[in-house]
Amino acid sequence: MKLTIINGSHRYGSQSKKVSEFLKSTATENGFFSEVDIISLEGNPIPLWDEDVWNKTEEWGSILDPIREKFMKSDAFVVVAPEWHGQVPSGLKNLFLMCTSQEVGHKPALITSVSSVDGGAYVVAELRMSSYKNNRICYIPEQLIIRNVEKVLNRDKALNDPEADQYFRQRSEWALNLLKQYSTALKLVRDSGVALSQEFSNGM
Repeated sequence: MKLTIINGSHRYGSQSKKVSEFLKSTATENGFFSEVDIISLEGNPIPLWDEDVWNKTEEWGSILDPIREKFMKSDAFVVVAPEWHGQVPSGLKNLFLMCTSQEVGHKPALITSVSSVDGGAYVVAELRMSSYKNNRICYIPEQLIIRNVEKVLNRDKALNDPEADQYFRQRSEWALNLLKQYSTALKLVRDSGVALSQEFSNGM
């Protein structure tokens, strides 16, 4: 089983990148997935959506084809998103505009929101409400909300709040193990062929 982690922050060296790398090492060290990759939106590598995405122009193909190939080979996803001004970063929502059910459809995803304070819930609500409809990505009922992120999951233990850090590490390990079980179960759904409907290709 292959896991792809999406670092949804536009910033270089962000806390979301730190969380993404922590989740990658946790999934790898525990053997939850045979391969774990990170796709990062640092520096806004994907232009804003326009209609040529669907026309499959050479320009868009050079940008999206490597991402699509990785997504198609993935069995599960972790979506790491900071809460900016109470919202999901625009680059991450832009990425979901370009995803189809061919790449991410009927594959489980674990939402992981990141907050420098006690926030993070708005990101979860927004992703669940508006980022899945036509691409059919399946957010599992569990999520991670990494609050006060500067004080947890740091490699330098002196920077961590010990109690909070231990909690988030244990919760992350459990959530990734749960994601693994969903990836096994939903592979049966995809293999059944029922999900590949040309007549009902978009969500209602």
